[in-house]
Amino acid sequence: MNLKCYKIRSEAKLPVRAYSIDAGMDLFYCPVEGDESFSIPSGSSRVIPTGLKIKVPECYMLEVKNKSGIASKRQLLVGACVVDPGYDGEIFVNLHNIGDSEQVIEPGEKIAQAVLTPVIHCGIEEVHEDNLNLYSRRGKGGFGSTGDR
Repeated sequence: MNLKCYKIRSEAKLPVRAYSIDAGMDLFYCPVEGDESFSIPSGSSRVIPTGLKIKVPECYMLEVKNKSGIASKRQLLVGACVVDPGYDGEIFVNLHNIGDSEQVIEPGEKIAQAVLTPVIHCGIEEVHEDNLNLYSRRGKGGFGSTGDR
C-alpha cells in the first residue's frame, strides 16, 4: 500500500522512514510563504504546517506521534493528532513545549512522526444494567488498583 501525498508548497518534504522497517514516517516543518523559523516559548504550543495533504485510506487513521529524540532532548510533545480518512486539508502538527526553555523550529526540520493504523469500526449499544465487568473486579479500584509493581 502507498500513501498518496500532495505537496501544497514546493518546499514540503514527503514523509520519510529512517529505516524501511520503522513504523513511523518523519514529518517536517514546511513554512507558509514569508515565514521562516519560529519559536515555541516554554509552556506554550504551536500548530505547525507540514505543507502536505495525505490521502488516508478508508478503515485507517494516520496518528501523529512524538519523535523520541525531540521529546526527550527538547521537551516538545505532540498534542492529540488523529487524521481521519475524510480529512482533505493540510496536515498540521500540534507541538507543546513542556520544557524550561524556548525552542526554535527551522524550515525542513523533523517535528513528529506519523503512523498509519488500521481502525476497526464497531456499533455502540447502550445497556441498562451494569453487567459489563465479566472477568475481574479490577474496575472497582480505579487508577493504580493493581499496585505499583
